[in-house]
Amino acid sequence: MTLKLGVPSKGRLMEKTFDWFGARGIGLSKAGSEREYSGRVEGLEDCALVLLPASEIPRELEQGRIHLGVTGTDLVRERLAHWDQSVKELTPLGFGHADLILAVPRGWVDVDTLDDLDAVAAAFRRRHGHRLRIATKYHRLVRDYLREQGVADYLLVDSQGATEGTVANRTAEAIADITSSGETLRANHLKIIGGAPILRSQAALFQSRGADWGTAERGVLERMLGALRLAG
Repeated sequence: MTLKLGVPSKGRLMEKTFDWFGARGIGLSKAGSEREYSGRVEGLEDCALVLLPASEIPRELEQGRIHLGVTGTDLVRERLAHWDQSVKELTPLGFGHADLILAVPRGWVDVDTLDDLDAVAAAFRRRHGHRLRIATKYHRLVRDYLREQGVADYLLVDSQGATEGTVANRTAEAIADITSSGETLRANHLKIIGGAPILRSQAALFQSRGADWGTAERGVLERMLGALRLAG
C-alpha cells in the first residue's frame, strides 16, 4: 500500500512546502505538466504526492482520502467542525503566517475594543432596523469567537471575493479576514479591533485520523517522521 501526502498545488505555499521537506531529505516535485495533480516523492519509498488546493486538503484529510496533508491551521479549524477529532497536527512548518482579525472603518474613532463593537452594533440595529453586517469567509471561527466574547447583535455575510472591499462597497459594515502585513486593510481605510487576533495561523503538517492506517502506511509514516525528526 501507499501513503498519500497532500500538499498545496500552487503558489508560495507549494514552493515553501517543497523547500521544507527538501531541507529534511525528502524531495517533492510535480510530475509532468502544470495541470497534473500528482507528483514525485524522493527519499521515501511507498509515499505518493497528491497536489490539491489548500482549501480542499482539510476535507480530504477528514474523509481519509489522504493520510497526511499540509495546509493552514485556519482552514482546518474553519472547515472541520471538530477538527481535533478528524486530524492530528504533527508540526507547524514556520511559514504561511497570517492572523484572522476583526476590522472596522478607520473613521469609527470610538470603536477600538469588542465592547465598543457590541455597543455600536446595538445602536446600529436600533437606528437602521437590521443588524450590523460582518463580511467573512470564516463563519465558524468568527461566530465562535464573538459568542465567547459576548457580542451577539450582528449578521455574518459571506464574502468570496476581496473581503476588504465590502465596506467601501456598502455590502458590510465590518470584516473578519486573514491578514499578514495589514497593508490591504490600511489601503481600504480599515483598522483592527479587539486586541489579540481571533486566530494566529500558519502552515502545518496534519495526519488524518480516518485514513486507512495499515501496517505498511504506519511504516512509511514512521520513516517519514524519522527523516523529519518528529515524534510519532
